[in-house]
Amino acid sequence: MRKPGLTTQIFLGLVIGILLGWLAPEAGKAVKPAADVFLHLVKSIIAPLVFATLVVGIAGHDNMKTVGRLGVKSLVYFEVVTTFALAIGLLVANLMQPGAGITLGGVQAGDIGAMAAKQPSVGDIIVHTFPSSVIDSMARGDVLQIVVFTVIFAAAVSATKAEPILKLCHSLSEVMFKYTSYVMMFAPIGVAAAMAATVGEHGLTVLVSLGKLVGTLYLALVIFVLCVLLPIAVLAQVPLKKFLGAVREPFILAFSTTSSEAALPKALIAMESIGVPRNIVSFVLPVGYTFNLDGTTLYLSLAATFVAQAAGVHMTLEQQLMMMLTLMLTSKGVAAVPRASLVILAGTLTSFNLPLAGVALILGVDTIMDMARTSINVLGNCLASVVLARWEGVFGKEPAIAESPSSIPNEAEAIAKVEVLMENAHPTGGSDNASKGSLESAGSK
Repeated sequence: MRKPGLTTQIFLGLVIGILLGWLAPEAGKAVKPAADVFLHLVKSIIAPLVFATLVVGIAGHDNMKTVGRLGVKSLVYFEVVTTFALAIGLLVANLMQPGAGITLGGVQAGDIGAMAAKQPSVGDIIVHTFPSSVIDSMARGDVLQIVVFTVIFAAAVSATKAEPILKLCHSLSEVMFKYTSYVMMFAPIGVAAAMAATVGEHGLTVLVSLGKLVGTLYLALVIFVLCVLLPIAVLAQVPLKKFLGAVREPFILAFSTTSSEAALPKALIAMESIGVPRNIVSFVLPVGYTFNLDGTTLYLSLAATFVAQAAGVHMTLEQQLMMMLTLMLTSKGVAAVPRASLVILAGTLTSFNLPLAGVALILGVDTIMDMARTSINVLGNCLASVVLARWEGVFGKEPAIAESPSSIPNEAEAIAKVEVLMENAHPTGGSDNASKGSLESAGSK
């Protein structure tokens, strides 16, 4: 028998953990260290992965300088849309309260009071954003400080053309991708242990809230598509029927594989087939996979708020806005990493003193949510390529690539059409014979 895939293994771990926690609560609590080991492994990924992928994503894109206008327009568009995604995630999470009724370990009532008593001011938060030592920031898992340092560092690498540094970071990112895949092999055990401990301690009622979390995410994504992406498509005069027909296959591929990368080749071909010039789509889609993760950013804001609610931590408006800024920066550049959103979520929770136990809890249903957010990532980036082509005034200006061999006229038909055009242009004939002969000769070649 073929070994089941990771998704199947995680679902099996989820079911086994629920059954163990329900049938043998004490045994469920006893396996909690396995969940803690998995959390420690996830936490160890954060600093090197964010650093390497952001350096490659920023310094490795020479197009961001040479393309100029298109690069600026793309980044402006990406940041505006992802900000809407983050805001919708926070708004829906605050309205639906999916974390209400869950009690997470790691934050006690006294700790919550102490945190509330020493809330930093806006000035303190701004100063804290800039690291005095990136080594210390990495040791503490302060993702925002790591990102700020990395952005400045990547700009310096790009300005000095330090190819060895870029190659080193590229190699490091590849190593971290593989390291992440190794850690994810332990995910089914971590999920089983986390669910067993959670159900063993709190009973089956916790599953109702997890179901509410999944439903809240799908609702928020539908709201985002209808209230953000659809109006953008209408304003940009995107041919909706043609666009939806072209994006259908990449969307389904992303949904079924939970991989944006798997859908990229098909998305490139599909967008070019409806009139997006090759130079536009080949730039916007790859850059969008770094800077325009609509589904992921929405999920992250919702999931972080869910963990805060489950931990009983009341986050002020200032804290939530600061968390939005953190997620806006940290969600860039790791689309290729399996379940990278959990890594970013873990770093964000650490930065805001929220319990990492929430990551293990969410992981039990993460695959169901990953399918939705990944497909929305692909949908958002495909739409971005059309919108940018419209913005540049080149949508449909170049011949669309043929979708099937039957749409390409054969040689005889092409020559016949050219001959008709020539005859219409020169009705008296005569000197056209030589041109006609040359056309036939060119056609035969």
